[in-house]
Amino acid sequence: MMAAENEKETLVQVHHLKKYFPVTRGLVIQRHVGDIKAVDGVSFDIHKGETLGLVGETGSGKTTVGRTMLRLYEPTDGRVIFDDVDLMTLKGGELRNMRRRMQMIFQDPYASLNPRMTVGSIVGEPLEVHGVASGKEKREQVQELLRLVGLNPYFVNRYPHEFSGGQRQRIGIARALALNPDLIICDEPISSLDVSIQAQVVNLMEDLQDQLGLTYLFIAHDLSMVRHISDRMAVMYLGKIMELADRDEIYLNPLHPYTQALMSAVPVPDPEVEEKRQRIILEGDLPSPAHPPVGCNFNTRCPVAMETCFEVEPEFIEVQKGHFCACHLAK
Repeated sequence: MMAAENEKETLVQVHHLKKYFPVTRGLVIQRHVGDIKAVDGVSFDIHKGETLGLVGETGSGKTTVGRTMLRLYEPTDGRVIFDDVDLMTLKGGELRNMRRRMQMIFQDPYASLNPRMTVGSIVGEPLEVHGVASGKEKREQVQELLRLVGLNPYFVNRYPHEFSGGQRQRIGIARALALNPDLIICDEPISSLDVSIQAQVVNLMEDLQDQLGLTYLFIAHDLSMVRHISDRMAVMYLGKIMELADRDEIYLNPLHPYTQALMSAVPVPDPEVEEKRQRIILEGDLPSPAHPPVGCNFNTRCPVAMETCFEVEPEFIEVQKGHFCACHLAK
């Protein structure tokens, strides 16, 4: 997979990852009657030091990919190779030790911080749980982490309700950095923040990446922001990756009809260019992941669907160097 980009050192390899949530019926005796196919055979690589942007509309499975990679959700099938170690084979202490190198920044800074814990306890909890530091040493490390994310180090005794949304997300970032991880999965870390604060948080994340050599999987809705922060982009639809390429390549030369529709919705800050652009309006709603279409997942809304698209599922293949697409029309 992704042989064309082997010159870059790979940190994470995801192979045919699946996560199905069972659907049951019955009050006393529950019968398994189907599955919600939240993630359905996803494959991609993440290179060391890069940011891979993962985009798609609500319900496409982006967050489930991130959580399944970290085994917050147990996968139904597939493999996640992290630094040459298959995470799906690890148990107990081995998995716990590996998790020190993988952290997550959650979407909602209001829900992801325990309101009964002080900032010092929240940021310092990973240090104590993994036996890295305690007592005075832990306090000093927590204060240094707060400085790193642009917060007053003497705020350690304050509670989450005393902070704004942007400050809370900085606390979440500090907590994610506590164990000096290699990979951080950013689950829409700016979507619940004011627009004026979003740029500050993204700039902070870019600075931290440069300073600490971090690798990001950046999950988001905002295509303009993803283009700004990402090195490569992957586009998801109904549990599958439709297209993956360099960020500029995917903006300037989208091959999949779904990606083309997404990019046509991104505003261009030039009135003359914007006036000439043709918007692609998709009709219909996202199908249920419990009953995805036969053939291509996108065939019910695709403006150029052929007979083959309703019968044969397109392969996710390298169409051009470093540009992967799952479409019968992509060449």
